Amino acid sequence: MPVNDAFLKDRVDALFDTNFNSRDGRVVPESTDVALRDGTVKIEAAFLYADLAGSATLSKVCPWSTTAKIIRAFLDCATRLIIKHGGVVRSFDGDRVMGIFIGDSKNSAASNCGREIHWAVRNIIQLQAAKKFQSIRNNGIQIRHGVGIDVGEVHAVRSGIRDNNDLIWIGKAASFSAKLSDIRDAPYHTYISSRCYNKLNEAAKFDGKGENMWLKASFSFAGDTETVYKSNHWKKP
Repeated sequence: MPVNDAFLKDRVDALFDTNFNSRDGRVVPESTDVALRDGTVKIEAAFLYADLAGSATLSKVCPWSTTAKIIRAFLDCATRLIIKHGGVVRSFDGDRVMGIFIGDSKNSAASNCGREIHWAVRNIIQLQAAKKFQSIRNNGIQIRHGVGIDVGEVHAVRSGIRDNNDLIWIGKAASFSAKLSDIRDAPYHTYISSRCYNKLNEAAKFDGKGENMWLKASFSFAGDTETVYKSNHWKKP
C-alpha cells in the first residue's frame, strides 16, 4: 500500500481512536514488554537525564574524532553510574542519556548518581581530555554537563511501526527532568525537583558536616513556577 496522504490520514485516525490497555509495572519495561498496538505500562519512577553541554563548541573547534571520543566518554561514565546506583538506561539522544530508577530509595539513588556524574566530568573527563587532546588545551575548553531529576507516575507507550519503534515516556517526571538537564548555571550541575528533594534520605541531603548540599531555586515549566533544588556538591564514586 502506498504511503500517501490518504494512507497517513487513516493511520492517524486509527491511532487517535486507540483505547490503551494499561497495566501497572513492577520493573522498568523494555520495548518488547509493551504491545505496539495498544499497550502501556504505568510506573512510579525517578527519571534522570544527563546532558553534555557545549557539544556544538566541541564540534566547531575540535576534530570530529575528538568530539566523538568526549561524547562517548561522557555517555560511558554516565551509563555505568546509572547502572551502579540501580537505575536502567532506556534512551540515548545524541549526547544525552536517560536513566530510570524505581524502588523505595529511587530519589536518593538518582541524586547520588547525578552528583557522581558531576565528579566524573570534572575530575576524570575534563582532566584526561586536557591531557590527551591539543584542541581542548589550546581552546581552553571546559567540559561541562547538566543533570536533571524528577519523580512521579509515568506511562511507557510503544511508538513507531513494526521493526522501527521504541518506548516513549508520558508524564511530568520524564519531561521535567529533561528540561532541568538543559540548565547551564555553573557551578550548579545537578538539579532535582521538590518532589525528589522531599524524599531524599539524610545522606543524600546533607554532607559530612551536617550542611545541606542543596540550594532552593525557582524554575519556569509549562507556564508554572516550580520549586527546584540545585547542588554543586559532587560525590566521588
